[in-house]
Amino acid sequence: MKLLSRSFSKDAEGEVKLIPEEGEDLWHVYNLVRAGDHVTATTFRKIQKDSGAGSESERVKIKLTIEVEVVDFDPEGQQIRLRGKNLTETEHVKLGSYHTLEVELQRAFTLHKQCWDTLDLERVKQATNPAASADLAAVLITEGLATVCLVGSSCTIQRAKIEANMPRKRGAAAAGYDKAIESFFSKVFAAIVRHVDWEIVQCLVIAGPGFTKDQFKQYLDAQAVKQDIRPLILNKQKVVLAPASTAYKHSLKEVLANPGIAAQIKDTKAAREVQVLQDFYAMLANDSARAFYGPGHVQAAHELGAIQTLLISDSLFRINDVGKRRKYVALVDEVQEGGGEALVFSGMHVSGEQLNQLTGIAAILRFPLPDLEDQELEGTI
Repeated sequence: MKLLSRSFSKDAEGEVKLIPEEGEDLWHVYNLVRAGDHVTATTFRKIQKDSGAGSESERVKIKLTIEVEVVDFDPEGQQIRLRGKNLTETEHVKLGSYHTLEVELQRAFTLHKQCWDTLDLERVKQATNPAASADLAAVLITEGLATVCLVGSSCTIQRAKIEANMPRKRGAAAAGYDKAIESFFSKVFAAIVRHVDWEIVQCLVIAGPGFTKDQFKQYLDAQAVKQDIRPLILNKQKVVLAPASTAYKHSLKEVLANPGIAAQIKDTKAAREVQVLQDFYAMLANDSARAFYGPGHVQAAHELGAIQTLLISDSLFRINDVGKRRKYVALVDEVQEGGGEALVFSGMHVSGEQLNQLTGIAAILRFPLPDLEDQELEGTI
């Protein structure tokens, strides 16, 4: 994300002007913009004109500011749609009328907030840090199915899904199988060439069940030389194999938890999230009085100063209830001020999806609280 200008400070009014440059940037925007914010961007409006010979429509480029009411995110289409009331009086759009602004790659926009909290400031810092780009690529593959994903610090994006009907290997169909697997591999190879940017990617993982991943790795190396794909040839040592139970995106959690892969991506936020979630599950199984989830139990543990590591999903901050959001932000701030660690999990990572299944909030404690374990707490933060 390119930062063009900023004029804000913590717990005060201000604005920032940004340009999303890649898919992960739009995830940051989706987490920054909330109902009540003002967004200014260039948009297009279809205008009806009377030419004398009949009515004609014309697309007019205008700059509008809207007060956001609805935020929709399309990660595959790489677009965010913001709907709200127009605050800019123009000859083409009435003041107070509803309009939809589209935030897209390489298109600047300005975001104005009445109050920038700690997590907003951290989100802007993280989004505008060049080192936070998608530095891991993964190909999950088995016979007839492959999923190509890019894993960044806050977002996992599925860039391609290749499916093919595979005939049996034996008997008269054997020749057909060889031709089918060749065609399938060629499509997966093309997807890697198209979507993996070796200027950013530090590691390409080929994972899946059985031996298909090994066969594809051999195909990849051979085709890189045959077609003289220099980036693949020069980065051959960055391509590694890993086991996975399926070729679907959800199996990424197995890949990221693999010790060999974790060593390659140990400095990324995604790897830290996976490790902490594993630690939480291990604690829940072995010492349940030191692992709690749910807003009621986590808040009670916090009030006793017991939280060592807080796990919280970014989905809890995308709410229009300002008071509740402030309580979640205060919880993160207070845990950190008390010497604990607070990790905001991305819902676009498999680890974040898992945490959301546990209410979106959990904690590993410094010391056991057996009495709290026996209580039924259904309250919110």
